[in-house]
Amino acid sequence: MRSIIENLPGSKIREVANAGIGRSDVLAFWFGESDEPTPAFIRDAALRSLGDAETFYAHNLGLPELRGAIARYVSALHRPLTAARIAVTSSGVNALMLAMQALAGAGDEVVAVVPVWPNLTAQPEILGARVTRVPLEVQQGAWRLDLTRLLGAVTAETKVLLVNAPNNPTGWTLTAAEQQAILAHCRATGTWIVADEVYERIWFGAGRKTAPSFLDGAEPDDRLVVVHSFSKSFLMTGWRLGWMVVPETLTEAMGKLIEFNTSCAPVFVQRAGLAALAQADDFVPGLVQRLKTCRDTLLPRLAALPGVTVAVPEGGMYAFFRVEGQDDSLRFAKRLVVEAGLGLAPGAAFGAEAEGWLRWCFASRDPKRLEQGVDRLARFLGL
Repeated sequence: MRSIIENLPGSKIREVANAGIGRSDVLAFWFGESDEPTPAFIRDAALRSLGDAETFYAHNLGLPELRGAIARYVSALHRPLTAARIAVTSSGVNALMLAMQALAGAGDEVVAVVPVWPNLTAQPEILGARVTRVPLEVQQGAWRLDLTRLLGAVTAETKVLLVNAPNNPTGWTLTAAEQQAILAHCRATGTWIVADEVYERIWFGAGRKTAPSFLDGAEPDDRLVVVHSFSKSFLMTGWRLGWMVVPETLTEAMGKLIEFNTSCAPVFVQRAGLAALAQADDFVPGLVQRLKTCRDTLLPRLAALPGVTVAVPEGGMYAFFRVEGQDDSLRFAKRLVVEAGLGLAPGAAFGAEAEGWLRWCFASRDPKRLEQGVDRLARFLGL
């Protein structure tokens, strides 16, 4: 076995969740998914496809009708693009790995903005690349980017810049001006940008349907790969379906890599994706409003607890907070499960930069569960 694989750390979120397995009394907010099931109109589309025996291989890049639907969906939110720039993948994380396989190899430098979902930085390491971490900074409980520091870290030697915004776990996101500055800098250095924008629709800011996206200001031939997923915006985490927007010069290569990784996404899953996009305008705004209600239920109650530092996120579905005196997030999270019946994700799961913090996924069908969770936390802290 390669040493890099042998030495990969296990999931600290799973480690916490394992402490609560089999306990029906635990309020679980550790994983990054809603407890709402996939809508019936999406499930029904998959059932119809299975009823029609659509159980065979499909095109590597996805069903032509799904690629077209994705292109229209993205074009309506950002600048126009064609289906020739779309590759359908077996999840967002699969798309991220495909991008890494295409763009970074052994010994190459990859710069990543952290803290971040651990899969994002593990992938280039698995491929033998060197990951340079540029940390966000905490200002009054909110995480902020030092743009000058980031641009200084990205040089002509940097093959890929990895950015996840809106960010998991912090809720931080890029401004349009920051994205333009990053695009201009990476054009000058020849660096590819891989942007994980799976939370772009989970956006609570005023005046637009999405968080700022690199697609708003990029040119079709920019060295830019934007990754998306059906998981968050359509409640399809278990379906494993995503897509990527790439320059047309990269599309054929992505088809080859999909062949050598997964061959294709299942047709019945792609039919479900088509159904999701067909009703996106009706479904997504309602989901975002429900998530905003959850955010606005949880955050004020958390912020009111003595010793808690937290900021209101503009995007995503996480409250990222710390409790004064609790510097070992894994130990703290395990104690909360065992002693308080409250399941949260430890900040250490997202890198050393997030040690001492906890991530609370507030995507809950019943906001009262969030209130109950705060009550359990308060009792545990003796408040």
